[in-house]
Amino acid sequence: MLDIVARSQRGRVCEYSRGEVSVTTPFMIGTDGPVSVRVTDGGRVMDFFGTEVPLESGLLTTASSGMASDPVVVGGVQVVRLPVPEDLVVDESAEVVVVPNAYELRKDPRRIVDTVVRLREACGFGRLLCMHGIGEPSIVALLAYMGVDVFDDSLPRAAGLEHVMLMPEAEVYMAEGDVVGANIGNMEAELEKVRMFVRADRLRELADQRSFSSPSNVALLRLYDQNAYAYAEETCSTVGCRFSCNSTQALRRPDLKRYRDRMRDYRKPEHKRILLLLPCSAKKPYHISKTHRAFASAIHTAQHDTLVHEVIVTSPLGMVPRELDACYPANSYDIPVTGEWKCEERAMIRQMVGDLIAQGYDKVICHLGEDYELVEGLADMECTVVGDPTSPKSLENLDKALRVAAKGMETVDYLVDRNNLARGLLEFQFGREIADLLMDENTYAIGKFPYWKFIREDPEDRKRKTQIGMMTPERGMVSLTLEGAEILAAAGYATVEIMDFELKGNLFAVGVQKADPRIRIGDEAVIVCDGEVRGVGVAEMCGREMTDLRRGIAVKVRHKVKK
Repeated sequence: MLDIVARSQRGRVCEYSRGEVSVTTPFMIGTDGPVSVRVTDGGRVMDFFGTEVPLESGLLTTASSGMASDPVVVGGVQVVRLPVPEDLVVDESAEVVVVPNAYELRKDPRRIVDTVVRLREACGFGRLLCMHGIGEPSIVALLAYMGVDVFDDSLPRAAGLEHVMLMPEAEVYMAEGDVVGANIGNMEAELEKVRMFVRADRLRELADQRSFSSPSNVALLRLYDQNAYAYAEETCSTVGCRFSCNSTQALRRPDLKRYRDRMRDYRKPEHKRILLLLPCSAKKPYHISKTHRAFASAIHTAQHDTLVHEVIVTSPLGMVPRELDACYPANSYDIPVTGEWKCEERAMIRQMVGDLIAQGYDKVICHLGEDYELVEGLADMECTVVGDPTSPKSLENLDKALRVAAKGMETVDYLVDRNNLARGLLEFQFGREIADLLMDENTYAIGKFPYWKFIREDPEDRKRKTQIGMMTPERGMVSLTLEGAEILAAAGYATVEIMDFELKGNLFAVGVQKADPRIRIGDEAVIVCDGEVRGVGVAEMCGREMTDLRRGIAVKVRHKVKK
């Protein structure tokens, strides 16, 4: 029986049990315990909760042989020897897939990425993936991040016999001491650390740190980000906790790439005529920081502020329009601030800001100070910073520049401004098509950012008003009511189909028949039965995981239809 108790992108902590005995993944198979490996005259045998599973049988093919062998299934364990068959199908009875010769992939990052992704996709979400001979302290965080659940102790033991100490940071030759015991201890400690980082939903940060232990690990993470983006992004939450981007590789996190991809389709609010480029702040969301409150004191001095489009220039996101600064990941990242910008950061920022400027503004004002070089030459712009961006003189210049720029322009009503900004938020969260349905001519936003409520009037009776959703900074997204959920269900978007039963609490995976594969953890999920909306809430699994699993909460229900 498999229970997933914590997730961090593809990494996870699982409780796997048979009868009264259980193990917590990711874990290491040793020479004793409920799962162990021993060597017999016929080859290695894995004892799996009392079941003997031969790891070597028939022709022992190699990963580079090009000759696939037939998978063997024993007692719920399927043994798949490399190379992975092109048409691999995991037996329905299998709860665990074991690769006995994964050592052959060691130090070959391209093949590791290809093999792990193919195996994990074949396994689905409801099975454990075990790879023998490849796990050691410097790489288990990366492999767990990619989706491997179980390792063994053969590599730490073999390296120890050669007096090679395996640590999370490096491999070191040791002339004396119990190197085998030290390697096993280092492996156990690292796996405990992996479990801790998964529970904190920060496994990517540990993977970033461990990638620097060897050139092959650096290549592994780079190739994974580059070649397996779709696979990795599927399990990235659309909400999250605070995280750090301390390296160039962190810029390529799948959740950050997803944000930048969405921003390619970003449309500036149509009424905004003055683009104001602002620096980021250490405190997130930006709008609650002292720095941005100081900026607000110079921006919101008269009704011309509705013409001003505030856009924060930052790495690793490139740019963040003000209406999105409470959304993930803009509300959660940390990055070292030294005044130095990497080439990749410069190129990213210039491309994104340049594309935004190309949408058309009457005036561009730069309040970036020393970081003006990031956008220099993209447009004719006025710089307003003298020394520090929050100095009295800088704020005075900003106020004056905005007033001069807006002179002669027709001001825009605050209600129109709020509606356009709120629509941009919906478009970022749901996409343009769904935003059009949610924010039609009968819908408007009320409240002060970031506490927006979305109200729809009955076109035949304007006094009849219905709330369809609300944004709060705690979530950083729009949470729908049942009436809002009806709109998504009619469009067939983000729906989770269930069997015919009454929802009395959260929706568990066992009750899911089919789920929209576009659903990500943290998304709005609309629960339907035979086309009828039964509830709405926040997805606790991605869409495919809801369909694969039979245990665990699929949707944390906010509103449900009462019968």
